[in-house]
Amino acid sequence: MDKHVDQLVNWLKQTVEETNTNGLVVGLSGGIDSSVVAYLIKQALPNHSLGVIMPCSSSSEDAEDAQLVVNGSGINQVTVNLTEQHQLLFDNIKQQVQNKNEWNEEKERLADANLRARLRMSTLYTIATNYNYLVVGTDNAAEWYTGYFTKFGDGGVDLVPLLHYTKSEVRELGKALGVPEKIINKAPSAGLWHGQTDEQEMGVSYDSIDAYLKGDKIDEQDADIIEKMHQRTAHKRALPVAPPNFHHFTQE
Repeated sequence: MDKHVDQLVNWLKQTVEETNTNGLVVGLSGGIDSSVVAYLIKQALPNHSLGVIMPCSSSSEDAEDAQLVVNGSGINQVTVNLTEQHQLLFDNIKQQVQNKNEWNEEKERLADANLRARLRMSTLYTIATNYNYLVVGTDNAAEWYTGYFTKFGDGGVDLVPLLHYTKSEVRELGKALGVPEKIINKAPSAGLWHGQTDEQEMGVSYDSIDAYLKGDKIDEQDADIIEKMHQRTAHKRALPVAPPNFHHFTQE
């Protein structure tokens, strides 16, 4: 994994140089993926890397774990608490739609969770603009294939260094980088609501997804869940859809 770390660090340096930007910023959730990215960007650009902790009606333990990463990696850090802004905005949106008697209560939790992810994305890009930094994403191969990310939320980034690494490989990268053991062994969670875990929400384990991506034989039901997620979320991995070019009209 040391070789992979060196290759990723060099790629990050090269990308900043090629884009004529000054550095790199990542949102720190207290999970393994963002922790690995934080250690990588700190190695790549020690004086021009930034981790942003963004509590948003989320567990205090997540912020504490994110601080562990800051302390361990030595990365420059800023905290922006989005709880109040999120609540005000979500309540306002909900009220306006309720006034039309069109609020879908079954979709409320998902809409709420996606708004949090998109507020965090907007925060990161506001900070990135200030420093002329690139926003670094944290999605791994399993999340990308299954579409387990919010479109224009945590999926709204400039770089995705972990895209070709399975969840288990990201953990191995974490060990090589010196990420705290507590974070490496933590149950993966997007922290979108109390008690939420990735695997519980997806209905399949990361170990199964990792094995599937490597071409190993897995439980048929798990394989079906993974493929359905992949197909259902194809739009997240594609550019916005456009119609055929009707601009050039022919004279009749």
